Amino acid sequence: MTDQKELYASLMASAVAAREYSYSPYSGYRVGAALLGADGKVYTGCNIENAGYTPTNCAERTAVFKAVSEGVREFTAIAVVGGSGETLDAACTPCGVCRQVLAEFCEPGMPVILGTPEEMRVMTLGELLPFAFTKKNL
Repeated sequence: MTDQKELYASLMASAVAAREYSYSPYSGYRVGAALLGADGKVYTGCNIENAGYTPTNCAERTAVFKAVSEGVREFTAIAVVGGSGETLDAACTPCGVCRQVLAEFCEPGMPVILGTPEEMRVMTLGELLPFAFTKKNL
């Protein structure tokens, strides 16, 4: 197994573990994310729902905000898993808001690892959010 595949597998395992903390009593859709900082540290997040719906926060943004609140602003990869109950979907992609938040801090070429530990699919942030609006547009 290559170092890159091992890294992706490790991030996927961290995302699966983070999913266990999901607070999703309304949708039942549990999501976990593991974000690799340029410093080598992994920042995890889970989705946190709210009865008011709009205050709900996705796993990806939880991980990003956790890292940024600790001073980290550069990232090299993220793994995202999700599904209902114990089942993982073949691909749980970040929502549009999460893609925009990732675009604020990550390069378009950053790998986004999706799927399951058994069947990973790797895309880039740029593939998920082409023509992103970033600070370069200001």
